[in-house]
Amino acid sequence: MHCRLLSLAMITAFCSFGVACFAQDKSSEELLAEALSAAQAGRRDEAVDLASRAIKADAKNDQALYVRGLLYEGVNQHAKAVADFTAAIEIEPSRADAYDHRGSEELKQGHAKQAIADFDRAIELDPPREAGHWRRGIAYYFAGQYREGAKQFEGYQTVDDNDVENAVWRFLCMARDQGLAPARKSLLKIKQDRRVPMMEVYALFAGQSKPEAVLAAARAGDPSAAELKQRLFYAEYYLGLYDEATGNEQAAQRHMEAALKNNLAGHYMWDIAKVHLELLTKKDSQQPAQR
Repeated sequence: MHCRLLSLAMITAFCSFGVACFAQDKSSEELLAEALSAAQAGRRDEAVDLASRAIKADAKNDQALYVRGLLYEGVNQHAKAVADFTAAIEIEPSRADAYDHRGSEELKQGHAKQAIADFDRAIELDPPREAGHWRRGIAYYFAGQYREGAKQFEGYQTVDDNDVENAVWRFLCMARDQGLAPARKSLLKIKQDRRVPMMEVYALFAGQSKPEAVLAAARAGDPSAAELKQRLFYAEYYLGLYDEATGNEQAAQRHMEAALKNNLAGHYMWDIAKVHLELLTKKDSQQPAQR
């Protein structure tokens, strides 16, 4: 009986070892497929683990590195995302998508010039990206390249002529480069942005509304809590941009702080607003003390 039990135990152990070996022997491609399935099901931690195993199984799998970079991007781990996109590019230098996403992650960390370099390379590799690349326009603004920024937003108008944000960012670039009056005079024409309160924001920049009207429009009706949070984010952030354009940077900081309290972490423009506030705060701290 003892010998029989020992044999069964050995068989059980052997079978368990075999299963473990089989699991470990999965190919990098199989593990990556499982990572993608886990990500689609919302199991992000599991997806990261599977993608990491896929990379361990094949360190030259640039797609696995790219996917893990996207997963890190989705949870605001910007530095880790940049590292993975960089590794993917080193393996496959023609990956326009990796350059593009790395540029976004650099921009979210306030590295505007690095972002522009990556966006430029992505466009060089895949020219149809250029017209719709509003993110490069924002990077140009943060880098102080206002004419290039204005040109980028003019290009985006051919992709979507109902986007108030695009018109506002071009306004901001032109105001820095040419002054408020020329910027307002040549404000891009927007037909109908259905997002509340964006048309009221547009009227503000056109000189036809007031800040209080933007906030009133955001709160109008009976929006859900989630909808109200998003509306107030846009209202406060674009009021901050208006204040910045008109030379009131302290008010701009207050509005941007209010915008960020509507926590939309993971939302691209929330990350942009966070960077914007950090840049304004840094600039303010470098100003000489008033006597």
